[in-house]
Amino acid sequence: MSPRRPRNIRVYEFLSGLFVMTLIVSNIASTKIIALGPLVMDAGTILFPLAYIIGDIVTEVYGYRKMRSLLYVGIVTLLVTMGALWLVQVLPAASDWANQPAYDTILGVVWRIVLASIAALFIGEILNAYVMGTMKIRTGGRGLWQRMISSSAVGSFVDTVVFSVIAFAGTMSWSALGQLILTVFLIKIATEIIVSPLTMRLIDRVKRHENLDTYEQPANYLVN
Repeated sequence: MSPRRPRNIRVYEFLSGLFVMTLIVSNIASTKIIALGPLVMDAGTILFPLAYIIGDIVTEVYGYRKMRSLLYVGIVTLLVTMGALWLVQVLPAASDWANQPAYDTILGVVWRIVLASIAALFIGEILNAYVMGTMKIRTGGRGLWQRMISSSAVGSFVDTVVFSVIAFAGTMSWSALGQLILTVFLIKIATEIIVSPLTMRLIDRVKRHENLDTYEQPANYLVN
């Protein structure tokens, strides 16, 4: 009979799985541009704020380095997923399978989008974790709501700008691109604010469940 594993491993594994799932699903969903009234955005925007919420929980409870490690795992997993979808795309279809155009449209890998997503994710999440970890040290752990929203605002803004410019520059006017960036950023921040009471409750419950509350000052170089 194998020894019982520590509780913190199980909770962290659940958060890790949810984080990776969010990255994969939101990247696939981003192939569709949706319009909600006057708002135009890629569909991945609906789910992607969950990645920052999980980032806040992991950084607050487990620390900056743990979140950075999870980010590395997420990026590698995303690359493997996109590589597998691309391989399936280029493999010859069976003679009686007529859905290749549909596959190309929905799941066909556009490497420009993938690279934009990875660059934006890496920079945005690193900044989010860095700001939150640094503010926690400076405030002595006080002001959780302010730390969450401030770090997410920095990370989400940089993430949105980097992704939009790399992915869409040259495919639309600069005014349309600016409108897209503003719309997506405001939706991300609004989502974080709306769900922030739930996020704070989850953080409190995870801290008590794990008996853990990490204070960790990130190094000046973000990827140490």
